[in-house]
Formats: sequence, structure tokens, C-alpha cells
Amino acid sequence: MRLKNVKNAKNIIEEGKYYINNPCDYKGKWNELFQNDNPIYLEIGMGKGKFILENALQNTDINYIGIEKYDSVLVRAIQKTNQFDLNNLKLIKLDALNLSTIFDKEIDLIYLNFSDPWPKERHQKRRLTSYIFLDIYDKIFKNKAHITMKTDNLNLFNYSISSLKENGYKIIYTTNDLKKENIPNITTEYEEKFNNLNVKINMLEAIKEKE
Repeated sequence: MRLKNVKNAKNIIEEGKYYINNPCDYKGKWNELFQNDNPIYLEIGMGKGKFILENALQNTDINYIGIEKYDSVLVRAIQKTNQFDLNNLKLIKLDALNLSTIFDKEIDLIYLNFSDPWPKERHQKRRLTSYIFLDIYDKIFKNKAHITMKTDNLNLFNYSISSLKENGYKIIYTTNDLKKENIPNITTEYEEKFNNLNVKINMLEAIKEKE
């Protein structure tokens, strides 16, 4: 999700109420930063921040961290979250390839919402459910690995199921039409757009016990 540049985006980001400019300093210490021992849920590619903000507002007993690598998107999340007073939210500018530089077996759950499908075969390794990223996630999960994923792209969805299974995950939930499911669901900006267009949303949940 790329957006038009926002004037003074860098300054807006760095002055964000929940923005962490030096995340490497907190590797192994994120619960200290939150000042509690609550579980930490991580959204990779948080977009404009609707999903992670609403989760943080509804679940004050869970700590939420959102990462986004594009300034043009991150600035929107900063502007949105600045309007609220929360103790359980942090935002970071980061490429997911570098997750293990800022976390050390601290994450309880990872959200992958409407990630880039990288449809070309030669780009498979860039998908956030490729073995490359799953290996990175293994390094940051606290206990068992726990991933939820939502996407409108059926090819990415099917690829992800196969990749997760090949890497030791057990798929505990899937649907090819999330809108019809009677389960609690906080939507993303993309999801609302697709729902209005009657585009079906695929969702999965997967876990893997620590060896």
C-alpha cells in the first residue's frame, strides 16, 4: 500500500506519540518498555493503522506493535493513532527481514494482513509466508508460533497454507469467505474496501509448537 507523499512525513513520524525511533535498543526488553508482562502481538505491514489501533483499543491486556517499511503509509498510521491515549501500542519503521534485530523470543502472535502477494514465481521468497520469513519468525516467537493471515489473493492463500505446513505449522482455521463467518473480526482498510466490492476474503490461523 503506497500513498502520495505527505509533507514533512519524516518529522511527523519521528514525533509520533507511539513511534519508536530506536527499536534495536529494546531487543529482549519490550515488556519493560510496555511496563507489564502482557502478551505482545505483532502486525507486519500495518498499512494506515486501522486494524492495530482498533485491536489496541479493544484489548488493553495485550501489547501491540505494528511495523511498516514505507514512510508514505506509516505517516498515516502515526496521524491516526496520535489522536488516542494508549499504553499498549508501539509503531516501528522496519523491513520484516530485520525482525530478529529488534526482537528476541518476545512475540506471542503475528498478524499478516493483505501482504504483497508477489505473484511471479521468481519472487516467491519475498512472500511473508515463505520459508525465509517463517525462519525469521521462529527466532522471535516466545513460546509456540502463532500466525493469522488475511488476504484477497487466493493464490497467495493456497501457497501460504502449503508453506506453513511444510515448515511444521498446524492449520487450525481456514475460510475462503470471512465475511460470511460468524466470528469476531476487526477489519483493515483494504478489507473494508474489498467487502464493499463483494470480494471474498481468505483467512487462516496456524500454530507450531516450539521444539
